[in-house]
Amino acid sequence: MTSCVAVLAGQGFLGANLTVVNTAGPNKSQAVALRNSADYSTFYSCSFEGYQDTLYIHTHRQFYRDCDIYGTIDYIFGNGSAVLQNCNIYVRKPLTGQFTVITTHGRTDRNQNTGISIQNCNILPTPDLATSNARALEGRETKTYLGRPWRDYCRVIFMECFMDEFIDPAGWHRWNDSDFGTRNSYLAEFDNWGGGSYTTKRVTWPAFHLINAVEAQDFTVSRFINGDLWLPQTRVPYTAGLV
Repeated sequence: MTSCVAVLAGQGFLGANLTVVNTAGPNKSQAVALRNSADYSTFYSCSFEGYQDTLYIHTHRQFYRDCDIYGTIDYIFGNGSAVLQNCNIYVRKPLTGQFTVITTHGRTDRNQNTGISIQNCNILPTPDLATSNARALEGRETKTYLGRPWRDYCRVIFMECFMDEFIDPAGWHRWNDSDFGTRNSYLAEFDNWGGGSYTTKRVTWPAFHLINAVEAQDFTVSRFINGDLWLPQTRVPYTAGLV
């Protein structure tokens, strides 16, 4: 696995108006565009473009605002504590026969205060994927899932997001078709909208949760990454609580 840009351990990194691209293409498997290991790190109005494993949220507390993120498989992943807010998350057309998965998370212990919270974002297909699906025979469209458990205590939350109708009704996918992570992970949704947000056919795993506003507050900028303590000095706009 190679990466284009790595932000190493430290505190207070701020990146704005950057475009980070891994040009390996869909045939090269894992190809990270950004690996971020910096605590209290912020990216504002940036674009991260790749296919598999685009954005590696490696460790510590991270915030992404008004960013564009492109990929195909597990392309927002890691074991950091991150909030992605007001971002556009684009799913690209994968190789023939592949499905696409937006997130996966590497929490290995239920006591780790890590996870990926995706708030007030747009979950959209790129034009090539939308066109391919429109032309495909019924049942042959590329299936797209919100996430899958990479480690046994994977934690991912989608809340207050627009989900286009290309999201598979099941919402979530198994790791290598096994039961791994389907019990101990925490995969949650709250108050999403759009054609892909309907939850009546979501997976029935113990790991899947439809949460309420009280529970969702735990995954906001203020509570999940203590953003009120460090984001004001960046001058990057943010919403502390629910939208």
